Amino acid sequence: MMRSKLVAGNWKMHGSLAGNLSLLTAVRQGASDVGAEVAVCVPFPYLEQARSVLSGSKVGWGAQDVSQHAQGAYTGEVSAAMLVDFGCRYVIVGHSERRSYHGESDELVAAKTEAALAAGLTPIVCVGETLEEREANVTDAVVTRQLDAVLARVGAVGMARAVIAYEPVWAIGTGRTATPLQAQEVHALIRARIAQSDATVAAGVCILYGGSMKPNNAAELMSQPDIDGGLIGGASLLAADFLAIAAAG
Repeated sequence: MMRSKLVAGNWKMHGSLAGNLSLLTAVRQGASDVGAEVAVCVPFPYLEQARSVLSGSKVGWGAQDVSQHAQGAYTGEVSAAMLVDFGCRYVIVGHSERRSYHGESDELVAAKTEAALAAGLTPIVCVGETLEEREANVTDAVVTRQLDAVLARVGAVGMARAVIAYEPVWAIGTGRTATPLQAQEVHALIRARIAQSDATVAAGVCILYGGSMKPNNAAELMSQPDIDGGLIGGASLLAADFLAIAAAG
């Protein structure tokens, strides 16, 4: 079956009102010429600006994290309903930097995925191994464990409304990139694991690659049978590079 292609930008902790305006405007204009779905995930303070600039275009927008709680005394947290208020369609869940710097467990990532789905958002659920784990040949076990926690929480029905992003931690912001074959092997593993719960859902789920995808390697990566797009970090801060990657999809 045909799967949607998605290229989503993760700005991380970058941006300013003035710089964003130029970047968002360029992405809005250029995205009309590409076939893939395009989205940007911006820091919380810039969600209203993203909505203002991107409304009415083909570019979706979203956030980089979400609370597992619907409301309450959780100072500093942002709920899924709040993101919906700002027109978000997407939210990144379980990014490696959240797992590493903030100690997010597989179970917490699963709870955040559930909260996002309950609010009608599309969670971009990140999984991936560190360099040490890859060198120890436990990539499959790590990715399976991370994915299974989400499947146990939301089931195949929930997974059908999610996007998965494979991000080899050793390839994020390092200039190193998994080879197309390395990336494809893990993407195929993810799809096969979901197929154990529901083959139809597995065939249709969108799986992104998120490890230093750039204009010069995007086409080769996205030509792999199980790579359906990219979760783009640094290159999403340059409109020309981001749009070139989107066009490659």
